[in-house]
Amino acid sequence: MSSNIAFDRREQLEKIQSGLLPGEQVLAVYDAKGTGTGFIGLTDRRAILQDNSFVGKKIALTSIPYSKISSVSMVTNKSFAGSFFSSSEVAIHVGTQTYQIEMRDDQKGRHVHDLILHYIMAA
Repeated sequence: MSSNIAFDRREQLEKIQSGLLPGEQVLAVYDAKGTGTGFIGLTDRRAILQDNSFVGKKIALTSIPYSKISSVSMVTNKSFAGSFFSSSEVAIHVGTQTYQIEMRDDQKGRHVHDLILHYIMAA
């Protein structure tokens, strides 16, 4: 079942698969770097973020339906005259909250951005 799913670590993919709703399909699960988010999972219905920054070694798994995402951004410190999609950081905007995920490479950041954009534009 995971043959056409993009993922970095099997245990992260399995964690997402174990919490799927009936009929929901996993599209990608990518490891994140830096503090906070442990990984991001994308399904055909929502983005799922694992946040490792809670006190006492607690972990939060946050589901964000695409219908609640107002925008998605590629975060970069380069000028817009340069290579726009050179960043590996993605920001997901939900109401007044912004979730930032630092990806392990540029292609994965672009893939996450484009998948989310596809689903929020389809609504």
